[in-house]
Amino acid sequence: MSLQPLSDGLVVERLEEETTTPSGIVLPDSAKEKPQKGKVLAVGPGKMNSKGERNAMTVNVGDTVLFSKYGPSEIKHDGKELLFLNESDVLAVVS
Repeated sequence: MSLQPLSDGLVVERLEEETTTPSGIVLPDSAKEKPQKGKVLAVGPGKMNSKGERNAMTVNVGDTVLFSKYGPSEIKHDGKELLFLNESDVLAVVS
């Protein structure tokens, strides 16, 4: 990855959700919300604490995460839509 986030930043690629409901109804694009799930592509080195040491990141490259709706910043890089967010914007790691 050519982007390296700083501090406790993450670069995430949004994962597309299913376009069909469990009952078989196909949802049009206008009815879909942007998914809040993504795959982590790059992780920063961690935030500095008051002692001048780096706190280890709990999220790793390759993890699938759920993130807050209004936390990420959207950018385009190499033709892909990517998200920049802080580790504190991650709600959970999906296993």
